[in-house]
Amino acid sequence: MTSQKLYAGAKLREVRTRLGNTQKDFATKLGVSLPYLNQMENNNRPVSTTVVLALAQEFGLDVTELSAGDSERLVSDMREAFADPLFSDSLPPVADLRLAASNAPAFAHAFLELHRSYRQMQERLASLDEALGREDARATPSPWEEVRDFFHYCDNYIDAVDRAAENFATKEGNARNIRVAATATLGNSGVTVDFTDTDQIRHYDSETGRLILSRRAPHETQTFQLLLQVALIKQDPLLEATLDLARFHSAEARAIAKIGLANYFAGAALMPYGPFQRVARECRHDLEVLAGHFGASIEQVAHRLSTLQRPGAKGIPFFFVRVDQAGTITKRHSATRLQFARFGGACPLWNVHRAFELPGQFLRQLAETPDGVRYISLARDVTKPAGRFGAPLRRYAIALGCEVRHARDLVYADGMDLDREAAFEPIGISCRICERTACHQRAVPPLERRLTVNPNLRGVLPYQVT
Repeated sequence: MTSQKLYAGAKLREVRTRLGNTQKDFATKLGVSLPYLNQMENNNRPVSTTVVLALAQEFGLDVTELSAGDSERLVSDMREAFADPLFSDSLPPVADLRLAASNAPAFAHAFLELHRSYRQMQERLASLDEALGREDARATPSPWEEVRDFFHYCDNYIDAVDRAAENFATKEGNARNIRVAATATLGNSGVTVDFTDTDQIRHYDSETGRLILSRRAPHETQTFQLLLQVALIKQDPLLEATLDLARFHSAEARAIAKIGLANYFAGAALMPYGPFQRVARECRHDLEVLAGHFGASIEQVAHRLSTLQRPGAKGIPFFFVRVDQAGTITKRHSATRLQFARFGGACPLWNVHRAFELPGQFLRQLAETPDGVRYISLARDVTKPAGRFGAPLRRYAIALGCEVRHARDLVYADGMDLDREAAFEPIGISCRICERTACHQRAVPPLERRLTVNPNLRGVLPYQVT
C-alpha cells in the first residue's frame, strides 16, 4: 500500500508559535532551510521524515499529533454543509475543501459557524408564528450543538480534567475503592448521601447539603453519579477554568458544558486512564471484561475507549456513537477518519440499527466507507429501565469501532475473515454527501451528482445517479 504524504502546515505553525520561535530559528533547530520550512508550513511540501524525527527529538513532540488535527473532521463537516441545497450550484471539489482545512482551519471553522447560524435562522423562519415578537429571535448557535462541537474538536479528550480524575482515583499511585472514596470525599465536604425510592436518578440540595440517589438505578449508575457530584463540588475551579477557555456564546451552553465536563470527570475517575488502558490491552478491549473490572456499564466503557487520546500515550483511535430508535444520533465522537453526520441520522446499512432487532447481543460488522477506508464495528442495544412497573424504557443502540488495521487488537475480530474483499459491507455517512451511486437504501439523491430520470424505467430507485 502506498504511504500517504503528510501535510501538516497548520500544525507546524502552531508548534512554532507555541514555542515562540521565528521561522529562521525553528528551521535551524529542525535542520532544514528557511525556504523549505516555509513551503512545509504552507503545505507546498509534505513534512519530511527528517523533520518528524527532529520534532520528536528536539521538542519531545508526540508526532501522531501531526496527523491528528482537525483536517478530516473539517473536511467531513464542510462536505455536509455544502450538501445544503443552498450550495447546489456552487459545490467546490473535495480537493479544495482539503486545502482549506489544512491551510486555513480558522476560516473553515468560521464557515461552519456561519452555516450553522444560517440553519438556525431557517428553522426559526419555518415557525415564524412562534418567532415573531421574540427578543431572542436572532441567529445564535444552539447551546447543545455548541457544546457538542466543543468536545468534538477537543478529540473528546480534556487533559486537565482527565488527569485530575486519574489522580483522584489512584491517590498516591494506588487504586482506591472509588465508590467509598467518592462518598468519603462528599462527606468531608459536608454532603450527606441518601439512597431513596425515587424516579430521579440524582438530586442535590445545596442548602441542606443532601445528595439523594435513586436506589432503583443500577450500581454503576449510582457510582457514576457520586463521582459527578464530586466533580461539581471539589473540582469546580478546574471546571470553571476550562469553561473560561472555551468561551461559549451563551450561559446555557456554558451550563451544559459544565455538566459535560463533570460527566467526563466521573467517567475518567471510574476508569482512570493508565489502569484502564492497561487492562484494555490485556483483555483485547473486551467490553464485558472491562465493565466487570471497573464496575461500569457497557456504554460507559465504550465511551471511555473513545477518549484515550492522551498525547504520548494514545490508545486505539475508536469511533463511538449512540442512536435512538428513530436513528437520531444522540452521542457521537470519532478519533478515526470516519466522521458522523452533524445533522440527522446514520447510514441505514450500518449494524448499529440492527442492534434493536437482537437485544442483548454484540453484532460485528466489517464495513468500508466511500473513501475506501475499512473498519470493524461493534454494535449492541442499551436499555435503560426506570426500576418500576409502568415506567417507560429508554432504548438506544451504541456502536464502537476502529480501522481494520487495529482489528487484531480486538477480541471481537476473532474468527472474522479480514482478508476477504466481499466481507466488507459498503456504508456511508449521510445520503446527501454519499458518493455511492447504486445504494439500495438511499433516502435522498446525492447533491454532488447528476440525476437521470426515465419514466419508462424503474429500478430500486426512481432515478439513476451519474
